[in-house]
Amino acid sequence: MTPTLEPMLGEFLKAHRARVNPEDAGLPSHTQRKVKGLRREEVAVLAGVSADYYARLEQGRETRPSAQVLDALSRALRLDTDARAHLHRLAGVVADEGYAPDVVSPELLRLMSGLHDMPAMVMNSVLDVLASNALADALYEPFSPADNAARMTFLDPAAQGFYARWHWVAQSTVAHLRQTAHPNSARLQQIVAALSENPVFRELWAQHEVRGKTQDAKEFVHPAVGPIKLSYHSFDVREAPGQFLVVYQAEPGPNADALKLLATSRATRAAASPGTTPVPLWLTGTAKSRP
Repeated sequence: MTPTLEPMLGEFLKAHRARVNPEDAGLPSHTQRKVKGLRREEVAVLAGVSADYYARLEQGRETRPSAQVLDALSRALRLDTDARAHLHRLAGVVADEGYAPDVVSPELLRLMSGLHDMPAMVMNSVLDVLASNALADALYEPFSPADNAARMTFLDPAAQGFYARWHWVAQSTVAHLRQTAHPNSARLQQIVAALSENPVFRELWAQHEVRGKTQDAKEFVHPAVGPIKLSYHSFDVREAPGQFLVVYQAEPGPNADALKLLATSRATRAAASPGTTPVPLWLTGTAKSRP
């Protein structure tokens, strides 16, 4: 006899609850545990639902959880993209493919840290900078903080001097934001409200241009090394839909020399003032703050 979806949903939750190490979830495990993994009550706390509601889900007495509850459970149970999509299917809910946790995987952080001569960063669909390697931190050092590409472009006073073709960057940024962000995203609405202080942003946003780019070139004027032109490639992060990795590189010659000088300059200043230089994000795995 084929099992129904409701028991399968409960079985799936129980199986994945047993796989989560309490320490990995930030929970103490000093006392003797009768069950492997997390307790029901702990999953409920991590997901922001009542313990009774979560128990009904596992027992098959609650069969219509919302997409928001399923996403919260996915985070609590540390589900990867495929497991999260399966959880939604078991509940009969279509998963939002634009969803992505704002946590960059340790494997991707290690990959970025190994790109010593190429600035690299991970952003989400609303252009929040989730992670960056040391050279990307050096490249975007004029911004304080380097937290969201759209905010940096339109609200940070350093932007117009930093981007040699600021208006082109502004147009590209707005068109990219239109292309990647979900129109009903609360985070997008928050960003648009903040950026609307800038009249150029208001004008560009009203044009409804949509354009995503996987590769192009940008021209910078960096206070430490002067003019520098870098090409970039953008790659979707398969394990976290909505995240994308941006990697910059310089052609051999003056631009590559400037990039090397930038790396050397940052390293020299870090060695001279270890107490005032922030630890590169890729060493901590900590997401950058948002505006």
